[in-house]
Amino acid sequence: MIIPCIDLMGGKVVQLVQGRQEALQGDEPLVMLEKFAAFSQIQVIDLDAALGRGSNDAIVRELAARATTRVGGGVRSPARAAALVQAGAHRVIIGTAAFSAQGVNGALLAQMNAAVGRQRIILALDSKGGRIVVQGWTEATRFSAEEMLAQLEPYCSGFLCTYVDKEGMLEGTDLDWFRRLRAATSLEITAAGGITTWEEIEALAGMGVHAALGMAVYTGRLSLEKLARKD
Repeated sequence: MIIPCIDLMGGKVVQLVQGRQEALQGDEPLVMLEKFAAFSQIQVIDLDAALGRGSNDAIVRELAARATTRVGGGVRSPARAAALVQAGAHRVIIGTAAFSAQGVNGALLAQMNAAVGRQRIILALDSKGGRIVVQGWTEATRFSAEEMLAQLEPYCSGFLCTYVDKEGMLEGTDLDWFRRLRAATSLEITAAGGITTWEEIEALAGMGVHAALGMAVYTGRLSLEKLARKD
């Protein structure tokens, strides 16, 4: 499955490099939603909420009500997860809240499961320099994605694994990393971060890994029409 991304910051659709530097802006959120209408799912990330500096909640709710979405960014409480599902989100993406200083935040994840159901939860394993990063990718933990997958499986139906080292750079991704992740879990994996070419998408599909696409779509490096036919 190919999943186009709508990342929101300050009410606008943006693409960032490694989650920090704004590289470009897309069209208005509803215009982007229309452009992505041919895809079975769309990923919506509230970057302001992820960074703890406000939110784009009204836009997120409108997008969730109009399309089949997986929504993330600042989902750090059962109430927030439940509100997104009630607004229409098909699944919610949880990153920072999944971890504590000791490892898996099992108590909170159990509450998330109770609030919305395990099948609606995707856990984000965003990695930079080999370590999981949280708080909008601004803080590194001491854990690697490979070592956390098995421990997190009871709390989710799949994983969003972002290779932050190449996010937004159009330099390709690390297929070997995704192969290792694929071997470590039987649950669904969605790859993100640096995916630039058809060859990478096909290699990921061959592993049984979905592809979440941002910069390559917004810059026209990959054709939306062709991607939609493959989805």
